[in-house]
Amino acid sequence: MNPRGRRRTTATATGAGAALLLLLATGCGAADMTKQASPFANAQGAKTVTLSIQSWVGAQANVAVAQYLLEHELGYRVDTVQVDEVPAWDALSQGRVDALLEDWGHPEQEQRYVKDKKTIVDGGGLGVTGHIGWFVPTYFAKEHPDVTDWRNLDKYASQLRTPESGGKGQLLDGSPSYVTNDKALVKNLDLDYEVVFAGSEAAQITQIKRFAQQKKPFLTYWYMPQWLFEEVPMTEVKLPAYKEGCDADPGKVACAYPHTPLRKYLNADFARDGGRAAAFLKKFKWTTEDQNAVSLLIADQKLTPQDAAEKWVKDNESKWRSWLTS
Repeated sequence: MNPRGRRRTTATATGAGAALLLLLATGCGAADMTKQASPFANAQGAKTVTLSIQSWVGAQANVAVAQYLLEHELGYRVDTVQVDEVPAWDALSQGRVDALLEDWGHPEQEQRYVKDKKTIVDGGGLGVTGHIGWFVPTYFAKEHPDVTDWRNLDKYASQLRTPESGGKGQLLDGSPSYVTNDKALVKNLDLDYEVVFAGSEAAQITQIKRFAQQKKPFLTYWYMPQWLFEEVPMTEVKLPAYKEGCDADPGKVACAYPHTPLRKYLNADFARDGGRAAAFLKKFKWTTEDQNAVSLLIADQKLTPQDAAEKWVKDNESKWRSWLTS
């Protein structure tokens, strides 16, 4: 959900959105979804913007607020397209989407499209720093403080077994399409754990909530920012310190995930010719607290993304008004 710096090899899928929503089921980034994007993207003369939307709730919050302001303050029609992370770069390069508002770090795509082909431009920082890690529920960490050091995890493997993990402790992951080094970490750190994929962020949240309601211990791959921390407090397990390049070889990773400032990217033609919409998206920048506030409205209070965005916009004019200025 490397947050950041997480080098996502592919991405996720669910979404909130507007007129057009593509549900994309891809495996390992193999599918090319660029030809299934919005027919309105980059339409000549149309006052339309097409935004790529990612599956996790924080990304939905970004798009919902941007969409609301583009439509209600700037008079644009906004279309959203759900595309997995790597295919989103292809779609963005081809102009089938105009902007990607939350990227967790894809250096290979950045090199190819931003530096070499120059079909995508960096749209600036989102204002949010992401981080992936391993977490245990805080109630378990308080009872067993040493569990927060990876070297002590095997001591608790028997308490963390599930039917899915067999005779080993369970490390709960979300979707195999997320950026994850967990299988390599378990192997290279010689831990008595099995990585078990829930299948999606929503399924992982359901399992975490179930464990928490029963006050059971669990070990999970998770990421910040994420609204669930407000409902289920979790404490990070310290993995071997991250150093630049320690995750360069996916099979040899034996270090923590980095902390990465999340960035926005725009189609190069749209960045040049997109007028007030492009200028607005470049200036769109908010805090982790802002994103979490909208995410909570969507995921916890069950507001639609549009209603959540409207509420945040009405309560925070001092924050977004400057995004609209030329």
